[in-house]
Amino acid sequence: MYQKLNSVIGISIILLLAACGAKGDKTGYEYAPQMYHSVPYEGLSQVMDQSAGQMISNREDGKGEFYNSNPHNPNEMTMRLPPEYTVKRNRYGLLPYNIPKDSLELAARQLKSPLSNDDAVLAEGKELYGRFCTHCHGTSGGGDGLVGQVYMGITPYNSVAVKDKAEGHIYHVITYGKGRMQAHASQLDPMERWKIVRYVQTLQQQ
Repeated sequence: MYQKLNSVIGISIILLLAACGAKGDKTGYEYAPQMYHSVPYEGLSQVMDQSAGQMISNREDGKGEFYNSNPHNPNEMTMRLPPEYTVKRNRYGLLPYNIPKDSLELAARQLKSPLSNDDAVLAEGKELYGRFCTHCHGTSGGGDGLVGQVYMGITPYNSVAVKDKAEGHIYHVITYGKGRMQAHASQLDPMERWKIVRYVQTLQQQ
């Protein structure tokens, strides 16, 4: 008797495990399906059948587990294109920087810093300068950093050629690089670049 019971239990376990397996169009059974399927609208998928996944659903709205369309938009779309000709601003409210690399003079004329000229901005600019610039330009901007001592020819900020360069010029060079200096746009966000600009302007006057 116990042997038959064990056989029934064994077969039941095998069938149960087989039922949980997914293959082809058969998704199998899932424990806690909400852990696998997102409740919010999925922007990159579009399931409009409200009964899809009904058998495993525990949604409060009574719809199938896999239904993910947005009933509040035309055609129940979950992802919509922005209005034509709109341009996304960054988290600081600034438009994308679109002055070409070879338009340094244009940048010098048109670019103005969005930051105030206060001690907090200057202190943050000094800290960022210490992390990203001193190895070449030196602590005082004399072009005598550890790298600058090996690769000679880095122009001091207070030299005749550089001391009067506009803030837009400095920002553009930090963004795109110039000569042997490489672009730093991938390392510094726009506001961080402007903070460094503010500090570099103090080194121009030394």
